Amino acid sequence: MKTQAPERTRGTLRRWRTLLTALTALALLTGASAAWAIDLPGVMALLAQRKSGQAHFTEERHVSTLDSPLHSSGTLTFSAPDQFARHTLEPRPESAEVQGNALLLKRGGRTRRMALDAVPELSALLGALRGTLNGDAAALQKHFRVEVSGSAAKWVMHLTPLDSRLAAQVRAMEVVGQQSDLRSIELDLTGGDSSLMLIDPPTALPR
Repeated sequence: MKTQAPERTRGTLRRWRTLLTALTALALLTGASAAWAIDLPGVMALLAQRKSGQAHFTEERHVSTLDSPLHSSGTLTFSAPDQFARHTLEPRPESAEVQGNALLLKRGGRTRRMALDAVPELSALLGALRGTLNGDAAALQKHFRVEVSGSAAKWVMHLTPLDSRLAAQVRAMEVVGQQSDLRSIELDLTGGDSSLMLIDPPTALPR
């Protein structure tokens, strides 16, 4: 009887160690899914999950001819597959709405409507943005070389223009996201200008 108690104790300890090992492995596997390296199809699959939404943004623009950066803020709205709008509230109200192949600009009580085909560079830029929001890799790769790094928890897409007309104006774009949310868009222009837009986590569009 005296030898059985230590043996039972050792058996209990072995079972607890086995259980703890299994639980630790499960925790590591569960947490690892967001930390695994991600590729372009993985990012596109995440982005395609969100069909619509709205978010607050703040933007800082650096213009080479100005001593101080320009700041703006407002809201972004998106509804798949081809509706996107930017409503700037500060420093002054203005908006840009994309519906299909049309761009509608409003500022100071004036409205201007134009076809995106009339400005190929703008069409490519907005096409890349819509491709990103829709999770459409083909639309994105039509105009940009895409490099992806990071994980689902935080991924980065570096976009380099393929079109010569666009490359004459845009050096590169960098899009950063977390899971299915876009969190920042950085634009580097060839003339030395740049902009960084920070985006809050999106919410559902009001019905």
